[in-house]
Amino acid sequence: MDSAPDHESFMKLAILAAKMGVRNGQAPFGACIVRGNEVVVVEHNVVWETKDITAHAEVTAIRRACVALDTVDLSGCRIYSTCEPCPMCFSACHWARISEIYFGTSIDDAAECGFNELRISNRHLNKHLRLMGEKPKIIVRGLMRKHNSELFRMWQKRQDRKAY
Repeated sequence: MDSAPDHESFMKLAILAAKMGVRNGQAPFGACIVRGNEVVVVEHNVVWETKDITAHAEVTAIRRACVALDTVDLSGCRIYSTCEPCPMCFSACHWARISEIYFGTSIDDAAECGFNELRISNRHLNKHLRLMGEKPKIIVRGLMRKHNSELFRMWQKRQDRKAY
């Protein structure tokens, strides 16, 4: 029998990835995908590096997890994101069949730092899934919020920071 997941350890990996991204001139977002208690991938946002506006940490992690697991069905996987997934990333989690989303800061926090966010919360998107008769996601908000908020402050100290 698997032991209970150590949610904070997985979130710490996402935070470390985001810090590495910020050091490399990227936006302050990281994601970790886990199956059972095994880390599948850890990624950070690479929008500026790739010049691909869809290269958010969650989407990049989903792409790599699908390759690593040789499937597009990530059922049984959880994603840990330093910030609440935007509607695009939430949709990617839905299409990949990721059933659990854990995040630290909110979409509103990202918008307040200058990111061009659609302020549609995961709670609202989850409610829409339920209304459509689909199984809603397990969503845990505010996991290690203080540590995740530090990523925005770290990013804001960079003179060369760029939002999108």
